[in-house]
Order: sequence, then structure tokens, then C-alpha cells
Amino acid sequence: MTTIRFKLSNHLFLSVFSLLMLYPVIWWIGASLKKAEELRLPTIWPPIPMWENYSKGWHFSADYSFAHFFGNTLLMELGNVTGGVLTAALVAYGFGRLQFKLRGFWFSILLLTMMLPGQVTVVPQYILFNKLGWVDSYIPLVLPHFFGGGAFFIFLLVQFIRGIPRDLDEAAKIDGSSVYGIFFRIILPLIKPALVTVAIFTFIWSWDDFFAQVLYISSIDKFTVGLALRMFIDQFDIQWGQLLAMSFLSIMPSVIIFLFAQKYFVEGISTTGLKG
Repeated sequence: MTTIRFKLSNHLFLSVFSLLMLYPVIWWIGASLKKAEELRLPTIWPPIPMWENYSKGWHFSADYSFAHFFGNTLLMELGNVTGGVLTAALVAYGFGRLQFKLRGFWFSILLLTMMLPGQVTVVPQYILFNKLGWVDSYIPLVLPHFFGGGAFFIFLLVQFIRGIPRDLDEAAKIDGSSVYGIFFRIILPLIKPALVTVAIFTFIWSWDDFFAQVLYISSIDKFTVGLALRMFIDQFDIQWGQLLAMSFLSIMPSVIIFLFAQKYFVEGISTTGLKG
């Protein structure tokens, strides 16, 4: 009886806590269906939902629809995720498996870069990309992901790779596999959960990186979803319902990817660095 009461109280607490966490999202959805004057009302759901806020927001401009901006953003994310996952795995494989001079020193330098604030490198990076003529393109947003993907991701994958028994490498060498053969045939399949974790983080962080997007992209034709949302605010008469509707749709790709890859994401986080 005590166990049943404990389970009921536990589920009740978790349900109430979940509702508290979901309240901003519920309010967000309700506000996206309201008229501008109804946003001041204390009610969460409007008396007459304005579903047309979504259709009008999607086609807010005669020249562009949000499908165009979603396409731009997804194209950029394809490069970011591909480059980040592949190059981070390669660099991590080098630090986790290969023997070379000053390996520990260079790995320490890599970890030190995690302590460097991103704001410190903004100005020199912008000057470099501007001199190369890459400003107002996706190159400054995508290219850095093809150089290791980031120190955090490399560190995460190194910890995962170090947990894989080296006997597998030795067996592959006996069968005639090269260093790259071991990487592609042995290491990559075994670190799949960690790679999915890297892919999810890369997607979400770059999708939400409004600062970098507004810094390097100025042409409306190349706008991402985040920059397109700003266009609602730039208007003299802000259509709050349409803005909230499109901002809600803008988080859907991240939510969908997380839901589909949640199993691998949780497995990658829970097992990284714990294998021995």
C-alpha cells in the first residue's frame, strides 16, 4: 500500500511539474491564435481561434513565403551537421586511437579553446571572411563545422572512443584493415549514439544561432528562418499573431529531430565516458 501511494504521489508531482514546464508553450500556441487586442487578456485560449494567422504569416510577403526561408535554413543545416559529425569523428579518432608526438599537449590546447569566449573571435573572424569575400553567404556559417565541428564535440567523441576495446582494432589490423578502414568499419558503427548526439546539438545550436546569421547574411533572398522572423518586427505595424505563429513553427524541426533521435541522444549522453 505504501508503494502504491508513493507511486501515485510521484506521478502526481511529475504531472504537475510537467504542466508547469509546458505552460509557456501552451500560452505560446494560444497567443498565436489571438488577435492583437486579445493578447492583453488573461485567458490562454482565445474565444475564436484565428487560424489564419498561420496562413497569413506563412505568406506574409508577396515575393517570399516561409517555405523559402525554411529551405535556406535546412540547406545550411545539412552542411553544418554533415561537416560537424564527420570531421569531429575524424579528429576524435586521431586523439582517441592514434599515437603521435605531443598528442597530450595538442589535446590540452583543444580543451583550452573551450574556455575561450566566442565573442573574442567574432571580430577577427568577420575581418577574415570579409577579406575573402564570403560575407553575405552561408560559407562563414558552414565552413567552420568542417574543421572539427567544435572542441566540445571532439572531447565527447574522444571519451566515447576510448571506451571501445582496442582488441577490435588489433583484430581488424590482422585482417588487413588500414587506419581508415578501422575508422569506417569499426569505430563509426560503434559510436553511432554519440554521433547522433553531436548531430542533434549541431543542428539545434546552429539553427538558433541568430547572432552569426544576422552578422553574415544581409540579402533577403538568403535569409534563414530566424532572420525572416525579424522582418515581422521591422514592420511599422507588428502582426503579433502571425509572428508568434511563425516562431512556433520555427521550433518544430528541432522538436521533431529530437523526438525521432531521442533514443540515441539519451544513450549517447548516458554512456559517454562511462565505458571501461
